[in-house]
Amino acid sequence: MTPLVSRVVVAAVGLPAVLALVYVGGWWLFALAAIAAVLALHEYALMTRALRPVTLAAYAGALLSLLGAELGGPQWTVAGLCLGYLILLRDIPDKGRLATFAVLLAVWAGDIGAFFAGRLIGRHKLAPRLSPGKTWEGFVFGTLATVFVTFDALYKRHYISIGESLLLGLVIAVAGPLGDLFESGVKRDMQVKDSGRLLGGHGGVLDRLDAPLFAFVAAYYLLRVLDAA
Repeated sequence: MTPLVSRVVVAAVGLPAVLALVYVGGWWLFALAAIAAVLALHEYALMTRALRPVTLAAYAGALLSLLGAELGGPQWTVAGLCLGYLILLRDIPDKGRLATFAVLLAVWAGDIGAFFAGRLIGRHKLAPRLSPGKTWEGFVFGTLATVFVTFDALYKRHYISIGESLLLGLVIAVAGPLGDLFESGVKRDMQVKDSGRLLGGHGGVLDRLDAPLFAFVAAYYLLRVLDAA
């Protein structure tokens, strides 16, 4: 199976499952976040095992940080991998489900747009030392896709205004690639191509979480500010 076919198959199975758990919310979503946090931490441990061992306490910390977020204490912790903000985003009163769907779909749309635009017309490297495959052309098309999906998901459903939806789309369009580049920097330091092989052509769990993790945090705080305004 080629990497592209593998990516399509994993996405076709995994994305509906993730969206279904986001729709249900509650402890089902917490279970998804907890499993993802432990798997991602395990991949990180394997990548960095030459530097320091990761103890059982670190895995427990990942779960406890998620529990803290579930109880209403937002926190940015390495162990929790920012997945607590997925739960906080979903728990926004009245519109949490819509907001979470919008962020996930916007990140995925941006990733797809950047991937294909980069392959077809990409000429100028975005960050050659961190991620040689990323291009400015891909970033532009990814940004357009992200902003469009955010606008369509949130403004047309009467959650936020036109200007606010465009601003949120831009924030997600920047935060997602920053998360991607951050993880790329870690992998380059550790001299590995992917964080793991669990997801076939997608690599490991960390490879799929890098952009959403940063986007969850940025979107949550911006939406809370907009709600309070």
